[in-house]
Amino acid sequence: MDNLPVVLLPDLARTLADRQISAAVSIDVRNMPESPEIFEQAMNNLPDAFSPQLLFLDADRNTLIRRYSDTRRLHPLSSKNLSLESAIDKESDLLEPLRSRADLIVDTSEMSVHELAEMLRTRLLGKRERELTMVFESFGFKHGIPIDADYVFDVRFLPNPHWDPKLRPMTGLDKPVAAFLDRHTEVHNFIYQTRSYLELWLPMLETNNRSYLTVAIGCTAGNTVRCILQNSWQTTSAHAVKTSSLAIARWKNAKHDRKANC
Repeated sequence: MDNLPVVLLPDLARTLADRQISAAVSIDVRNMPESPEIFEQAMNNLPDAFSPQLLFLDADRNTLIRRYSDTRRLHPLSSKNLSLESAIDKESDLLEPLRSRADLIVDTSEMSVHELAEMLRTRLLGKRERELTMVFESFGFKHGIPIDADYVFDVRFLPNPHWDPKLRPMTGLDKPVAAFLDRHTEVHNFIYQTRSYLELWLPMLETNNRSYLTVAIGCTAGNTVRCILQNSWQTTSAHAVKTSSLAIARWKNAKHDRKANC
């Protein structure tokens, strides 16, 4: 929650405590009162059932000057006819009541955004949690490649159940199609090598502040591939796994063609 006036913190805290909801509130010089007493009063008026954890992000003066110069952003206090250096000094004074109450002070001078995010995740949660959700999306190349895909794998070279008349009306959600694919060594090799590739880079993707990783698996029509990689991953991965199928939805809605041509 951004830019909440400090005087409203007690009301927000009571609402959150009653509903047993956690929240993060960012406070900067724009919503800090000029009087330290007002800030102290707001903090003292927090309900007893509410136990806030205050985190203060700091950086040395030269780093702050460089960051403002690099981003060409106007300092919030520059509107008071202050130079950038003077505005930074004034900001430090106004934020001192918050800094003095902080449970954790983090010097970000030598940290990147990704390093800061990883450090906060570790310090505040007490452990390294995997928050990346993997989304497996099956599609047909004849419909086009999904625009939200991070990785696209073409499996048109794998054995095709379309050529088996009994399997032709089915999709990758049907057990006979899954059993057909399971009988072929090249399918297992594809799964193994693709999983190995993704698992190699998942830790780096997690530290890059990602919430989702979308893996699109495509064949001609997209009706068969849904079971190729995502099912095996869902049973063994520590990551949350979601699945979707663009092609199967189109296939079921097409009255003129109900064959799984993959």
